Amino acid sequence: MITVEKAKRILLEHARTLPANDVTLALCGSRYVVSAVTASYDHPLFDMSAVDGYALGIAGTDNDWKVVGEIAAGEAMAGEIRIGECARIFTGAMVPVGAVAVVMQEFVERNGDRIVHNDQRLRPGSNIRRKGEQAQQGQVILQAGQRISAAAKGLLASVGVTSVPVVPGPKVSVILTGDEFTTGPTLPPGKIFGSNDVMLDALLTHAGAITEFKEVPDDASQLEQAILSGLGSSDMVLSTGGASVGDHDLVRAVVERCGGKVLFHGVAQKPGKPMLFALFGDKPFFGLPGNPRAVIILFWEYVLPFLRAVQGAKDPGPKTELLPIAHDLRVNGDRSEFRAAQVRGGRVTLLRDEGSHMLASLIDADALAYLPAQRREWRTGDPVEVHYLPQ
Repeated sequence: MITVEKAKRILLEHARTLPANDVTLALCGSRYVVSAVTASYDHPLFDMSAVDGYALGIAGTDNDWKVVGEIAAGEAMAGEIRIGECARIFTGAMVPVGAVAVVMQEFVERNGDRIVHNDQRLRPGSNIRRKGEQAQQGQVILQAGQRISAAAKGLLASVGVTSVPVVPGPKVSVILTGDEFTTGPTLPPGKIFGSNDVMLDALLTHAGAITEFKEVPDDASQLEQAILSGLGSSDMVLSTGGASVGDHDLVRAVVERCGGKVLFHGVAQKPGKPMLFALFGDKPFFGLPGNPRAVIILFWEYVLPFLRAVQGAKDPGPKTELLPIAHDLRVNGDRSEFRAAQVRGGRVTLLRDEGSHMLASLIDADALAYLPAQRREWRTGDPVEVHYLPQ
């Protein structure tokens, strides 16, 4: 067996960014840009009013202004504002040449075509959004590897960017092994309801992947066919079940028979000790155990960061922080552990420990506490490593 840290290092060393295409903002989802994206235009595009009010020229001798025009958003005033003149203006409208400030309409008294104001705080430049104050043409908006959040999409659209270079959804072939599952409505003796399929479908879809699922009994020839088929149609193959060393655990032997190079099989961790990772050329293969808790935790800790990395993510995660533990803790055994946890008020509380077939405590969790093998005891207030769950 290898350590958690070595397993993660091996994975990321073999995460190759997949080919990218330019995709419109509407269709790029929340993927990662594979190269820097720059502003096509300034933002704001021009000096614009931040409020509804009046664009003022330099004050005349009588300290009032003559209204010489009106400018709505999307319009531009012909000519310019001279000394002692102003123009009615609305939020987002282009500030005319010659205007030195915009006064909010709440501070204005108008009498025919003349106005006065009582805004004692008004200064040159007040209530004007200056051209290029947020971004200038050619400025880098997103660095390579950054995620395209909703805010990023809004800013990109504001500076005239219509498409971004991203990796289209990686194709993942999922092989569900085992003879024990039924889909109902009857439940034959010895059979159980499957859950890994619906769980992995949700996880992979959220990660931006395109999935195909195959159910395979504990049969070496059918497993071999499924692996070869998945390699031919997908960027990555992932299996559940059959990863251990029992009589019905066929994954490693079949992977090697198909030409796969096993980089590790067995990680000193709980849950998920039998995890396997192999390469078929440059195509990765993850062999996960069949227990649902192990599957979801291994996905969060290993598969998801790998998927992010092949999509170009600079920091594939998980997001990690050291926080004080809210209670004493002692653990047994000699393996590193991933435990369901909640973070509240800057402190971490571990939820009930459950077997690798149980999911209940993960419903209430917002993080995993990572308990390394070299430490077995924590006192209240001691720092513990927290891995936040993906949102």
